[in-house]
Amino acid sequence: MPDDPFDKPANGDANDDESSSPFAGLPFDIDLSGIDFSMLTRALQSSGPLNWEVASQLATVVATEGNDEPSVSAEARTELDELAHAAQTHVVAETGLAATFTASVRAIDRKEWTALHLDALKPVLERLAETFGGAFQTEALDPSDIEAPPEAAEAIAGIIPMLVPLLLGMQAGSMVGYLAQHALGRYDLPLPTADEPSLCFVVRNIDEFESDWSLDRTDLRFYVAIHEVVHAAERSVPWVRQRLLDLATEYVAAYEVDPTALSIRFGDLDPSDPSSLQALTDHPNELLGAMRSPRQDEILQRVRVMHAVVEGYADAILARVGGRLISSFDRIHEAMVRHRLERGEAERFVEGLLGLATGLEDYERGAKFCDGVMEREGIDALHRLWERPEMIPTPNELDAPGLWLARIELDL
Repeated sequence: MPDDPFDKPANGDANDDESSSPFAGLPFDIDLSGIDFSMLTRALQSSGPLNWEVASQLATVVATEGNDEPSVSAEARTELDELAHAAQTHVVAETGLAATFTASVRAIDRKEWTALHLDALKPVLERLAETFGGAFQTEALDPSDIEAPPEAAEAIAGIIPMLVPLLLGMQAGSMVGYLAQHALGRYDLPLPTADEPSLCFVVRNIDEFESDWSLDRTDLRFYVAIHEVVHAAERSVPWVRQRLLDLATEYVAAYEVDPTALSIRFGDLDPSDPSSLQALTDHPNELLGAMRSPRQDEILQRVRVMHAVVEGYADAILARVGGRLISSFDRIHEAMVRHRLERGEAERFVEGLLGLATGLEDYERGAKFCDGVMEREGIDALHRLWERPEMIPTPNELDAPGLWLARIELDL
């Protein structure tokens, strides 16, 4: 079994409350040598609630580990394009979701994956940044809460509103960079992306996964193609894509932010020396104090139900299509389940920032729901999930598919 590339200790404060802070325990032992901190003064003056320049730089450094990436071969591009189009044909025949035929196909490297997803996640990440930024405006900060001499405290209170977008840019870049190290395609995790569905294959990661698990190359690539096509098909339903985006946006907007948390570690900051700011970037989780609010609990329940349904349906279609077309399907599927369970910090990172707590329990709930529907009424009943938003089951219906079937029968 391959080593988990994210299985390493976090650098956060050991006293951080991991149950309440979205940043607690996240990994920040990152080599920042690739970041141009000589331009830090200019970066602090950038507009917007999140510094996208820093996010892009750091995402690339983390994704590539500071190394040049191997180029994607023409042979890989051609094969993945052919397999993707074959997968589209079979998935549309199985699901009726014909809009997935319009999804573009790309074979990309990790750097390209980060650029794509920083853009696709921009609405949610900016809403997260606005939640924090509003709490750290100059008028909301009391210099007396900052552990520094009075004159320095006044200067620090003035620079904090400029510093927060930088730190949030680091958070976003780190998250997307870590995900790029792991992702085989676009839909390894149910990310709330705002752009049109597309089919993307991170060739380097797929090839490494093939080598780690000694899998047949064409079979694995076809499996990944079917997986990506099914998820793109689900997101080709406009309200599904919007629901994922709305739930994530609602969740990040509900954080409760405590500006006084910034008093930690500011005593050594010299506002006249930009280089002293670099030390603060070592532990952003100590600076961005946030608490999950009670109203996020209810939102999280809706998030988990939606993700369980999306993933359960995708796995059901993948098994029906891939099971009959891929000779080594069972072996690949077992490896992919392990891959899902061993994502380590990659999944913890996105969960910590965006609340996407899709664990084994949620995948199992989604699978049992879909199996229960098909056992009772067949695959056509399961396809009804995508008719309109009201067809998404309630938490009780997710655990008792008979209740869901009884309710939707009233709509016939």
